Amino acid sequence: MRIERLSFDEWERLRTIRLRSLLDSPDSFDTTHEQASLFPQESWIKQLHTLPTFVAILDGEDVGIVRGGNDEENSDIGWLISLWVAPEARSLGIGKELSRKVVNWAESERKRSLLLEVREGNEFARNLYDRMGFHPNGGVPSDCCEIQLELVL
Repeated sequence: MRIERLSFDEWERLRTIRLRSLLDSPDSFDTTHEQASLFPQESWIKQLHTLPTFVAILDGEDVGIVRGGNDEENSDIGWLISLWVAPEARSLGIGKELSRKVVNWAESERKRSLLLEVREGNEFARNLYDRMGFHPNGGVPSDCCEIQLELVL
């Protein structure tokens, strides 16, 4: 398994794995497959310019994705978003390795902390984030999720 950061011209690769993640785990994300499938090419390209995107490759196939993002209100805060691992690649440590890439990105950007949101019933993700040192911070999550977690860097 290896992890690559997608370059700005790999919008089709981003689109393919993001749509796959939305089909597989529709309740885990704020965007629906139907919505994302209508995004024009420019939208996917813009995402690659604004969100560092990392993809896990196993046996030549993209099997996981995660993205980082900047907080809109506080430049000291980063976000870990869109973490997904394909069913056939779960329990191999890919989620942790993908998450580490965003942690490394946030540290290189001199962020003070990294936030993420997760659904209440997603125990697999909650356990992963707990093992990585993320803890509930009492923040108010978006419509997508019920819990906001933070990792102080």
